[in-house]
Amino acid sequence: MAKTIQADICVIGAGSGGLSVAAGASQMGAKVVLLEKGKMGGDCLNYGCVPSKSLIAAGHAADTVRHAGRFGVNGHEPEVDFLGVRDHVRSVIAAIAPHDSVERFEDLGVTVIQSAGSFTGPGEVVAGDTRIKAKRFVIATGSSAAVPPIPGLDQVPFLTNETVFDLAERPDHLIVIGGGPIGAELAQAQRRLGARVSLLEMFTVLGKDDPDVTAFARKRLVEDGIEIHEGIAIKEVAPHGNGVAVTIEENGETKQIVGSHLLVAAGRKANVGGLNLEVAGVAYSPKGIEVDARLRTTNKKIFAIGDVAGGYQFTHMAGYHAGIVIRNALFKLPAKVDYKAVPWVTFTDPEVAHVGLTEAQAREQYGDKVRALKWSFAENDRAQAEQATEGLIKVVVGARGKILGASIAGLHAGELLQPWVLAISQGLKIGAMANIIAPYPTLGEVNKRVAGSYYTPSLFSERTKKIVRFLLRF
Repeated sequence: MAKTIQADICVIGAGSGGLSVAAGASQMGAKVVLLEKGKMGGDCLNYGCVPSKSLIAAGHAADTVRHAGRFGVNGHEPEVDFLGVRDHVRSVIAAIAPHDSVERFEDLGVTVIQSAGSFTGPGEVVAGDTRIKAKRFVIATGSSAAVPPIPGLDQVPFLTNETVFDLAERPDHLIVIGGGPIGAELAQAQRRLGARVSLLEMFTVLGKDDPDVTAFARKRLVEDGIEIHEGIAIKEVAPHGNGVAVTIEENGETKQIVGSHLLVAAGRKANVGGLNLEVAGVAYSPKGIEVDARLRTTNKKIFAIGDVAGGYQFTHMAGYHAGIVIRNALFKLPAKVDYKAVPWVTFTDPEVAHVGLTEAQAREQYGDKVRALKWSFAENDRAQAEQATEGLIKVVVGARGKILGASIAGLHAGELLQPWVLAISQGLKIGAMANIIAPYPTLGEVNKRVAGSYYTPSLFSERTKKIVRFLLRF
């Protein structure tokens, strides 16, 4: 007979967002039940951010050895122990896992049930042999790799972000379907570890970011030896010997690309299967669960956060959502999401980072009041010293100097973006960044320099020269 637990909050899914809600709510005195049918830590720890950045770090190490000659150091083609690379990825996951473990959360007072949860009504969930009745529920089940409807794809073995990190041997020729952040990052990492790589994209690689900055990443991908096929249609996939053949249509011609491995990185889908959302009165679509600005579903006692709620699919957004839910569920505050300063980073080399509006979006909203400021990494002394001059910062400014958006391509772009996230979230004007004292020599000087360029036309204008000449008479 099933046992029943009464809880204040029941969280379904132990990924980034779910863990944040469970830990925060429990430490604030709420009785919390946490359900997880798979691995604690969810996609980010086990199949996403952590393993991918670990693999990227290995690829960066190999590339550093390969091109060390530019610093006068003996550069050579590195020997890559691919099994050792896999062990590195697993060791990083293992180092972080205790923070997300069942034991840690039980120590925090959370009741952890390692089973799938399914709603049996608007205020009740069943997980294994346990029935949970709660005042509030939080659905944090995340997303998983979407499988596009390509003819023949179901007839061949293929990798996704959930399986690619288990490879013990380097792919001879990896074909990647999808030129978004996941596809581009993994394509470059595998190429730098010695695999031949073909990257297939229906539209343009990293098409959601500003083309002025993505051009630097695309150029490096090509220089690394990745074969990029953009604006193509994938006609079919079929077995080919021990590998796979992908037939594409490119520039009106039909071509066949033969590889040893296939990686599908063509978007994500919300994990709603098995939740039985209908009986809970929760509306959803293929894009995810419908939520309002307070992250409440159509059943106001049930919240949805992170990837499963659609919208921005980033780990840091799941953590942000968790804070909104805690304020609503525990403190009864009408906290709402604010997406005007959502940052994201694509961890290619160079990195591509963005926050706020792109130039195109800003001009669509504000017209000719928009100015786009640019500053090249080649004009930064630290970038010269690091031999990392391929990069650009672009800042979009509106009326009276209000900062609307920033895009960066270059070394440590993700770190350089953070002052702009603060500036946009606080509604600052460009003068705030122009007036900071930036330590020399740092890459961070690009932020001050691009901000200062806002004043260049007026500062060195003929009118200013006349004023100076007049004042110098006295």
